[in-house]
Amino acid sequence: QVQLVESGGGLVQAGGSLRLSCAASGRTYSMNAMGWFRQAPGKEREFVTAMRWSVIETLYADSVKGRCTISRSGAGTTVYLQINSLKPEDTAVYYCAARTQPGWGPLISGYDVWGQGTQVIVSS
Repeated sequence: QVQLVESGGGLVQAGGSLRLSCAASGRTYSMNAMGWFRQAPGKEREFVTAMRWSVIETLYADSVKGRCTISRSGAGTTVYLQINSLKPEDTAVYYCAARTQPGWGPLISGYDVWGQGTQVIVSS
């Protein structure tokens, strides 16, 4: 099994930046992709970004494209989400997820391991 632990959330002013971290442990060799998703109050969970593991490819939601960067540590056990030019609409609980089944992409259903989430609040 893979375990994921997010950190780095908090309160930030609009226009600021934040870097979230997700530490993976356990059978990390089974991961084919990792992604970040978010869920705002009263809304469904949505895709933010994902990274394919075997061949480094990344994918971003239109809402964060140009403001967001996903990266990973050299050892491949920690993935980061850098968000710049934060907006109040970025306020959400951010979840890290891993996909151990083949393939990758933005679909929530494709990710079978989830972290506990970290809260991000952007004040205007």
